[in-house]
Parts: sequence; structure tokens; C-alpha cells
Amino acid sequence: MCNILAQNPEFCVSKSTSGLHDVLFNIRNQWDKLIEHQAGGVDYDQLKRVLNATMNAYYDTDRIVVDKGRGWLSLLEVTEFITGEKPKVIVPVRDIAEILASFEKLWRKSTGQSQWNIEQKDYFLTQTVAGRCELWTRRDQPVGLAYNRVVDALQRGYGDCLCFMEMDALTYSPDQTLREIYQFLGLPEFQHNFNNVEQVTQEDDLGVHRIPDLHNIRPSVQPVPKCASAILGPQLVQHYSGQEVWRKQ
Repeated sequence: MCNILAQNPEFCVSKSTSGLHDVLFNIRNQWDKLIEHQAGGVDYDQLKRVLNATMNAYYDTDRIVVDKGRGWLSLLEVTEFITGEKPKVIVPVRDIAEILASFEKLWRKSTGQSQWNIEQKDYFLTQTVAGRCELWTRRDQPVGLAYNRVVDALQRGYGDCLCFMEMDALTYSPDQTLREIYQFLGLPEFQHNFNNVEQVTQEDDLGVHRIPDLHNIRPSVQPVPKCASAILGPQLVQHYSGQEVWRKQ
């Protein structure tokens, strides 16, 4: 999605997963702990100005910023405090079983390499497909952490601030999906080239999760055949089916 939106010259798209929300989070958490601030009374209006200035200076651009960060859903209240407005977040989603199947395919592809960070979590669980799926869906692992943030944001009442972008909708009907995203953002539409999507984002796949090729994209937007049944087996697919809470809104 970032690489598609980067085609629009009105957008400044983060070139990798951004650290902006972590910077804001750390400033907020340290603000009232400073002895100097405690002595004179904690000034939260001053904190808001500092956070707002930090947010605007992080990119130093007059264009519309598309900031890719997995932690924004946990900081929606902070974002609203900083900007004084309801945040707008594009949330890419997909069948949980298909996500796990995609991870499993990458796992099998990299068997000759170090088997990622999750192997250090529980060696024995990583010996089976079911065990690897269980690990990936834990609260401190990529799938589980992202899923729990979505569930929590909905429970906190922020459903109207989220635009859930289904992978199947994007790959089968990219024009309609982008039209809905621009409507959600309240911005004029742009004619994207879905047959020639340049990869402008770069991620440290080996340094973070040790998952080679995790963020590599195809040059054209095309449907991705479902493969969960073939990769995970029917029992695991059944186990992870029906958990897509964003479809129940």
C-alpha cells in the first residue's frame, strides 16, 4: 500500500517502518518524570506543543504524510491529544489463516538459513506447522501483536477512525479499493499505475524478525491465490477461521 500511494506526488510516504510513534511515545512517557518539570508543575499544554512540533518536524515536508507504523493503533488517544483531531489509519488486513500460510511458505523457503527469531522463543514448538502458527500468533510476535492491536482499537471505540483494507479487495479490485481509501482520507483521487509499482520502501527483514523477503513486493497488483488449506492443512485452517473481527463491524 505504501508503494502504491508513493506514486501520488502529493504524498510523502515513509521509506520504511517509521519510528515516529515510538519517538512520540518516549517523549510523552518521560515528560512528567523530569525533575525540572515536576518542580514547577507538569505543563501538559507544553507537552502537546512539543509533541506536535516533533510530529511535524519528523518529515519536514508540506506534503501529506503517510506514516507506516505498526504501533499507531495503540496510540490513537495520544495522536488525538497531539493533533486535536480524530486520527485516520489505513489498516491492511487478510484472512488470518492465509497470513500464517504466507509465513509458513517463507519459513520453508529459508530452511538453509538461521530459522528466525521465533526459534529462540521455543525450540520445540518450531518443529511443527501447528507450533509455528501458535508462536506467530502470540502477543509478542508479528501476527498476534498486530491482531490484538486491531481488536483493542475496536473495543476502545475507534472503529470509525480505521479504514480496513482487505488484501483480496486490493488485489482483485485495486481501482475501487484506492477510491475507497481516498474517500476515507477526504482527499481527491489519483490515477495509480497498478501494473508498474516501484518498491520504494525498504525494511530490515533479517535484523528484526529474521524473515527473508518478508516485505518484497510484486511489480504489478494481481490476485494472490489462497493457499492456506494446502500449506497448513484443513484442521489448522478451521482453527484460525472466523477471527477476522473487522468484518463484524
